[in-house]
Amino acid sequence: MRLRKEIDEMQEKDILLIARISDALAHPARIKIFRFIMACNKKRQPVCNKDIVEEFDYAQATISQHVKKLTQAGLLQVKKQDRYSYYYVHLGTLQEYINATRKFENM
Repeated sequence: MRLRKEIDEMQEKDILLIARISDALAHPARIKIFRFIMACNKKRQPVCNKDIVEEFDYAQATISQHVKKLTQAGLLQVKKQDRYSYYYVHLGTLQEYINATRKFENM
């Protein structure tokens, strides 16, 4: 007699998404930076590296590393204009993460 595996709602892609985004948000500074960018986007204010450095008590290089991690995870989009890079929260990725975590809790 062969036993069937339970059907798991979570796909491998959901698990990898949760791991990637959770890793990007695992540092308190990145959460603060992400929330700052989200708040600025909500007010339709452009955000560049200079703005983030002014807001937080971190070195510019540290800010750049944290923003890079958030960007690589897909949480931020970067749009280059002249010599500045402007950051925008990628709401699609954030919603995918929320949906995947809901599947996770329904096991």
